Amino acid sequence: MMKFVADISLKEFKRYYATLKDLHKYYRTLGLVDVRFGQLGVVEENWVKNDPSHLIIWRINSEIIGHAIWHETGTDEMKKGDPREEEDEKILRRLLGGKRENLVELHEIWLRKEYRGKGYGKQFFDFFEQFIDKKGHEGIVYYTDNPAAIALCRKRGYREGFLEKEKWHVFCLQMC
Repeated sequence: MMKFVADISLKEFKRYYATLKDLHKYYRTLGLVDVRFGQLGVVEENWVKNDPSHLIIWRINSEIIGHAIWHETGTDEMKKGDPREEEDEKILRRLLGGKRENLVELHEIWLRKEYRGKGYGKQFFDFFEQFIDKKGHEGIVYYTDNPAAIALCRKRGYREGFLEKEKWHVFCLQMC
């Protein structure tokens, strides 16, 4: 049975992360030159060190089959002190109905290939939306170019925009 866990040692996660060849190949296709093969980014590692709940792993028995990393955000700033580009800010304000400060960005989602197409993405979004709502956040922001993720967000009723410059779909869900 698959379960989501928001409490894992960073050391164990880094061992798993180093094995994700497809993820790192994908990052190279995006031109993310600051991503070193097999290594978790410094920014992402700091989010997890400061609050381990920012890392959610997907487990079947003792095997990690996927993960998600998230962080707090707002409509006018991506991370503390990191302003959004004008196009991004406008899209988020339109999708969320104005300025919002208490949001989360679903920063990275990855599921090993052999586990895709089994409904785990839907299960994750069910879990994550409840998890974030219980933490008192106003909404979720998610950027993707993945066709399966795009279809899932549309099916779940996320509001959608598109960043022309980066060619990313922007999805937002306001929490009630």
